[in-house]
Amino acid sequence: MTQSVQTAPLICPSILASDFAKLGEEVRALEAAGADWVHVDVMDGHFVPNLTIGPDVVKALRPHTRLPFDVHLMCAPVDNWLEAYREAGADILSIHPESGPHVHRTLGRIRQLGAKAGLVFNPATPLSILEEVVDLVDLVLIMSVNPGFGGQKFIPSSLNKIERARAILDRAGSRAHLQVDGGVIADNAGACLSAGADALVAGSFVFKGGPDAYAANIQALKAAAA
Repeated sequence: MTQSVQTAPLICPSILASDFAKLGEEVRALEAAGADWVHVDVMDGHFVPNLTIGPDVVKALRPHTRLPFDVHLMCAPVDNWLEAYREAGADILSIHPESGPHVHRTLGRIRQLGAKAGLVFNPATPLSILEEVVDLVDLVLIMSVNPGFGGQKFIPSSLNKIERARAILDRAGSRAHLQVDGGVIADNAGACLSAGADALVAGSFVFKGGPDAYAANIQALKAAAA
């Protein structure tokens, strides 16, 4: 297995698993607990069978934390939403190859807007697409579940896909982060990092036990790198 060079992985809690009645408090609690990024799952009810967070919610949350907003756009078509989420405060905008006809142009547009550009791969999406646009990505996200709902179990074959994505990035000399999202817990975080990931999205695991437990849950994920 490829060994990740990241000694302390970035922990990116997904607010999809938070208490939506207290989103501002939740985001502040994540920062205090040692989170590195705030992962925002945007679902449009078309690309995935769920409906979540619009730009106005991101804008409302922006004053509550200095952490980067890592916005995962599960929308189709996605191009119409880039400016709105960037203006709302997104620092990273990640898109799926299936969410628009011109992936190269979309990634370039994200960068033109001043955000970091991410490319997301569902379990059945081939990594060959990454080789064509590797120079335009700042983040590669490997979905270890099929997107649309939180609380799903990690798909073990995702580890092989993480390894292959790491190999593509390394061959290209890319400094892009390699992120994993879906069923990430302390028991599989080490395997994800050993396969080459350096950023972990976790929702249910981080938020279990309430705000008093967030710091310990985040530390458990970071400790997986040891």
